[in-house]
Amino acid sequence: MDERRSTKRQRVLKAASIQISSGGAIDCTVRNLSEFGAALDVQSPVGIPSEFVLVITGDGLSRPCRVAWRKAGRIGIRFG
Repeated sequence: MDERRSTKRQRVLKAASIQISSGGAIDCTVRNLSEFGAALDVQSPVGIPSEFVLVITGDGLSRPCRVAWRKAGRIGIRFG
């Protein structure tokens, strides 16, 4: 498979949450991370909005995101 990302992503395993504008939150796991985006493991991509804030609990990181792609149990996001 050809790599289409402009930057390499670092493999990680970090607890995080998807903060939805309505005030709800969905637990997830960050599987890889770069300056520009990440891949998240989720219970189900159904119901996750196209824009949200990702909060990585242990790092104190909070970044606005857009969903780039969805698969069963995983979503790709772009920061910004």
